[in-house]
Amino acid sequence: MEGDLKLTGDMLLVMALLGLTIFAFVTEIVRIDVAAISIMVLIGLLGLVPADQLFDGFASNAVIAVIAVMILGAGLDRTGVMNTVSASIIRYGGRSESRIVSMLAGTVGVMSAFMQNTGATALFLPVAGRVSSRLDLPLSGLLIPIGFSAIVGGTLTMVGSSPLILLNDLILTSNRSMPPGAEAMRPFSLFSVTPIGLMLLGSTLLFMWLIGSRLLPRRPAERAASPGRTKNYFADVYGITGDVHELLVTVDSPLVGMRIREAEMLDGAPLLLAIQSTDKPRLAPPADEMIWVGTILGVMGTREQVGRFAVDNKLRLQPRLRTFGALFDPGRAGISEVVIPPGSNLVGKTIANARLRSRFGISVLAINRGESIVRDGLRSETLKVGDCLVSHSTWRDLSSVASDRDFIVATDIPKGEQRPQKVSFALTFFGLSMFLVLFANFNLSVALLTGAIGMILTGVLSMDEAYQAVSWKTVFLMASLIPLGFAMEVTGTAAWLVQETLALVGDVGTIWMQIALAVLATIFTLVMSNVGATVLLVPIAINIALATGANPMTYALIIALGTSNAFILPTHPVNAMIIGPGNYKVKDFMRVGLPMSVLFLFVMLLGLNLLF
Repeated sequence: MEGDLKLTGDMLLVMALLGLTIFAFVTEIVRIDVAAISIMVLIGLLGLVPADQLFDGFASNAVIAVIAVMILGAGLDRTGVMNTVSASIIRYGGRSESRIVSMLAGTVGVMSAFMQNTGATALFLPVAGRVSSRLDLPLSGLLIPIGFSAIVGGTLTMVGSSPLILLNDLILTSNRSMPPGAEAMRPFSLFSVTPIGLMLLGSTLLFMWLIGSRLLPRRPAERAASPGRTKNYFADVYGITGDVHELLVTVDSPLVGMRIREAEMLDGAPLLLAIQSTDKPRLAPPADEMIWVGTILGVMGTREQVGRFAVDNKLRLQPRLRTFGALFDPGRAGISEVVIPPGSNLVGKTIANARLRSRFGISVLAINRGESIVRDGLRSETLKVGDCLVSHSTWRDLSSVASDRDFIVATDIPKGEQRPQKVSFALTFFGLSMFLVLFANFNLSVALLTGAIGMILTGVLSMDEAYQAVSWKTVFLMASLIPLGFAMEVTGTAAWLVQETLALVGDVGTIWMQIALAVLATIFTLVMSNVGATVLLVPIAINIALATGANPMTYALIIALGTSNAFILPTHPVNAMIIGPGNYKVKDFMRVGLPMSVLFLFVMLLGLNLLF
C-alpha cells in the first residue's frame, strides 16, 4: 500500500459516521438497529456510496444466509429434536454433574456450528431446566457453560455465527478496492475454520471442567410462571409430584373391562392422563373409555406409587415412555391453571357432568378453592366461581380453552405447537442444505434457503412461523451496516487509518499486531454488536495486512473469530439470555469470563498461526 494517501472530505465524513456509530452502539441512545438504519440513510444522503448500491446489504449473500439459518433452526426446534437430545443427556449422563455439564455444553457447541448461537441457547434453556429439576442440580452451574459453549460453537463453521457468515461478503467487497498487483482473496469454505473451532470448543470444555466449575456460583434459579411452570411449583402448591409412566394392561389385570372413571377410583390410583387402545395414543381419555387387554395407560405419579399400583392390578410398568413420549413432550403438552369466572356455564356442574376431557381435552388434577386444595373425589366436585383447576392438556387444546368464555387460562401458552411427526422432513432438508453447501457450487444463501423452503413446503413450519423465527433486528442491523464498511473501502478511509496508525506505532511485529487486533475485536464486541465490530474492523485489518506484508485473510479471520470472545460482560445476546434464568450477577460473568477470554485469545491465535 502506498504511503501517500491524503485526507479527503469524504474520509472525514466516513470517520464522523464511524464515531457516531460507535457512540450510538455504546450508549444505546437509540436501539442499535435503529442506529444502524440511521447511519445507512446518512451515507445515502451524503453520497458516500453510489445510490444503486446503498441497499445491496438487504440482498447480500450473508443476510439471506442468516435468515435461512434462523428458519432451519426453528424447524429443528418445532419437531422436538432438542427434546430427544435432552432425554439422551439425562439417560447417559447419569447423576454426575461434571458429565452432565460436559454433555450439555458439548452438544450445544456442536449445534451452534449450524445455527445461530442465540437460537441454540434458546433451545437448550428448557433442556437445562429439565435436567436441573430432574437431577436437583443448580441451574447456575449449567447455564454459563452452555452459553459460553454456544458462543464458541459458532466458530466451528462459516455459518455458525453472523460475523463468519458476513466475512466472505466483506472479503469480496475488499477485493474491489485491492491495490494494483495484490492477489485477490478467496472466500472461506464451510469448514475452513473447523480445526480452530474444535480447538476453541475443546479448550472451553476443558476449562469448564477443570476451572470454571469452581468459579461458577451455586445459587438457586428464580422461578417464573412459564408455560406449565415447573415441577417444583406444582409440587409445592398442589402436592402434585412424580413423573409420567406407561402401564401395559395384561390379560390377568382386574382393570380389563373397566372404564377410566372406575380405574381412577381404585385405591392408590395415579393420575390417568393418556390412553392407547386400538387407535392412536391420545391425552385426556373420556371417563367412559373402556380398558382392554393390551391397553397402554399414561399415568402420573411417583415411581413408588405407580409401581405399587402396577403390582396390585397386574400391570406391566414400561421402562421408558415408548408410546406417549411425543404426547408428553413439554413443547406439546403440560400442566396449567384454569380459573372458572363469574357467568361461566360450568358453575354448579360436577367435573363429571362438565365432561372436560371429552369436550375440551383437559384432565383435572386438582382444584385450588380458596385456602384448600381438593385432590380426592374430583369427579363429584361441583364447580364454583373462582375455582382454579390444575389441569393437564396439550397446548393446542389449552389455546381453545383460552378462547372459551367459560374459562380464564392463568398460564402462559407456548406460541408454537411441536410437530414430532415432521422430524424426518426437518432432518432431511437440513441435511440437504449441508450437502449443497459442501458439495455443490451454489452460494451459501441459495444452499441454506433450499432447506428452509423445503421445511415450509412440507409443513415443518408455516410461512408465518418462518417469518416469526427470523430476528429482523439482526437482519436490519447487518444489512444497514454493510454500506458503512463499503464506504470505508471505496473512500480510502480504512487505508488512510492504517497508514497513519503504522506511521505512529512503527513495525511492532506480526504476532503483536495479531494480538492487538484480537484484543481490539474483543473490546468492540463487548461494547457493541459483534456484527458491527466485524464490519468496522475487517477492512482495517485487511489493510494492515497489505501494508505490512502479512496474509490479509488471516487478519480478517482474526477479527471474525475475535468478535466471538464475548464472555466478560452479559452484553452478548447469549449471555443476556441466560443471566435471568441462572440468577447471575455481572460479577459472575467477570469472574468466569476473564480467564475464559484470555484462554480464547491464546488458543485462537495459536490455531491461526499453526494452520494459516
